[in-house]
Amino acid sequence: MNQRRFNFTYSGGEIIGQDSHKLFDLIISLENLFLAWQEFQKGKRSKSDVQEFEFFLEDNIFQLHNELKCGKYKHQNYTSFFICDPKLRHIYKACVRDRVLHHALFRILYPIFDKNFIWHSYSCRIGKGTHKAVDKLELFARKASWNIKRKGYALKCDIKKFFDSIDQEILLEIIKRKIDDQSTIWLIEKIIGSYGKESGKGLPLGNVTSQLFANIYLNELDQFVKQDLRVKFYVRYTDDFVVVSDNEAYLKDIILEIKKFLNDNLDLSLHPHKVSIRKFSQGIDFLGYVLRPQHRLIRTKTKKRIFKKIRLRIKEYKTGLITEESLKQCLQSYFGVLSHANAFGLSAELKNKFWFWFNE
Repeated sequence: MNQRRFNFTYSGGEIIGQDSHKLFDLIISLENLFLAWQEFQKGKRSKSDVQEFEFFLEDNIFQLHNELKCGKYKHQNYTSFFICDPKLRHIYKACVRDRVLHHALFRILYPIFDKNFIWHSYSCRIGKGTHKAVDKLELFARKASWNIKRKGYALKCDIKKFFDSIDQEILLEIIKRKIDDQSTIWLIEKIIGSYGKESGKGLPLGNVTSQLFANIYLNELDQFVKQDLRVKFYVRYTDDFVVVSDNEAYLKDIILEIKKFLNDNLDLSLHPHKVSIRKFSQGIDFLGYVLRPQHRLIRTKTKKRIFKKIRLRIKEYKTGLITEESLKQCLQSYFGVLSHANAFGLSAELKNKFWFWFNE
């Protein structure tokens, strides 16, 4: 596979490159840092730490720029907390300054790496997302089953403790195949190494860069599945992926190949309780939906979570934590989720329970 490489050398405080773009200079430029700030602060301006950073915005951005330019930048420690969405997750939150830099790095690196990702990788990519992933899987299931004229099977897999298991050294080696600029690699090492310093493992849930790095890491699996195994019907969203076929024995062989590749090349393993082969007629559970031959349903757990979150948002509105506009946007977003399934009855139930907010 031909990939454009970005080759740079560092000399006398300046980056001299064979490419017309100076990658590190682009990342740390004042223009890029201010644009990163604009993207980062959306929806966060009521937060006290964001307000504090914004009060001295120009001073903070210039100081960050100068630290990066002089090679004196140091990533600060994270604050951590747990959320339940729906399962318990340990979130690591960087300070505002570091999160602005994460956005600045993401803005420049994303287009470089994204164009080399396979089309059917749908997580955290522009123009992709959960609904398009589910749509494509449904299309693939129909094709694999010859429009439901034959039996169709789905191999569904999940990687065990994916974000915590990413090997930072392997990740850096993958990145270095694409980027030779030592200054940019230095910065990436700072961000990756800011988490899991002792183990050399893991990426923090919460960094926008972690989403990109996760896709870079699992693009190795994607390329193996598509180019080496020649799998035709494959969809991945973060660490959840599905292969569909009309041949159950073929899928059993695929499992063994994938397990070996993950272990040998990425130091990852499949979750032993989240690998399954199911008939299309039994339903394929993927990203909150259950796909069946004639219709698409909302998973029961997803339904319960929707009602629970709506009650929570109404409580937050009544106590003044969110505005009425935010509450209504939340309600409409859930109707958006339901619109992608055969869920007329559930939509009606939602309106009946919370009719007041839909008639304002």
